[in-house]
Amino acid sequence: MKYKIIFLDIDGTLTDSRKLITPKTKEALFRAAEKGLIIAVASGRPEPGLAYASKELELKERGGYLLPFNGGLIRRASDGKLICSDTISLEALSTAYSTAKEFGIGIITYKGGEIIAADRLDSYIELESRINSMPVRVTDDFLGEIDYEPVKCLLTGEPEIAERAEKSLAQQLSGKANVFRSEPFFVEVVPNGIDKAVSIEKLIGELGISREEVIACGDGFNDVSMIKFAGLGVCMSNGCEAAKNAADVIAPSNDEDGIAWVIENYVL
Repeated sequence: MKYKIIFLDIDGTLTDSRKLITPKTKEALFRAAEKGLIIAVASGRPEPGLAYASKELELKERGGYLLPFNGGLIRRASDGKLICSDTISLEALSTAYSTAKEFGIGIITYKGGEIIAADRLDSYIELESRINSMPVRVTDDFLGEIDYEPVKCLLTGEPEIAERAEKSLAQQLSGKANVFRSEPFFVEVVPNGIDKAVSIEKLIGELGISREEVIACGDGFNDVSMIKFAGLGVCMSNGCEAAKNAADVIAPSNDEDGIAWVIENYVL
């Protein structure tokens, strides 16, 4: 088999518009796994937000991998072994908080099974809560509450404001943290040098797999690096233009079982 591992973004890629993995997609992935293909989920979501995909795809039983926080953390599903973990500094977190205040947008990070939000809720924080099935706790002492170096933080706001905040924060944190939008309304702040491609390179190095043997499927801004890196980079037809431009292949949309199409045409 030419390809040995497939990396799947969740939202807009693996799941349909209802945030569900369809039976057709599951069946195709299970057939590929039976032939030896390793399944890995690579998402900007926090680790608890990967639980649904991990359970549906039986990653624990099938020896898959989880890459939450855009690869800031890599975990083997079979036994929970942590392969690697990176964090952002408290200085970077403070800068992100100041930028969120300057632009009047939200900021969150993660603590245990909770989302910690600074000062207020907005519709995008509520969306993050629903997507990941994690409760939100609002605090008026955000920097005092976060007394540890987190794996990432997330700024939330209207797309046009988020874009300006992203540019400002990327300049301020240049060389200190990675800043990018995973969605038009989500500005991610992750450890310096960490993105999905970097984490994939780390994992396949551990597994003895070459990049030519990698499939990566995504749809968003934060998927561009892994789509470019993979031997077969796939963007869903519902994906953003940047991801489409980076891809070797444009698959049917997430509502048309695009992942099943990839498996049927390039693996099976």
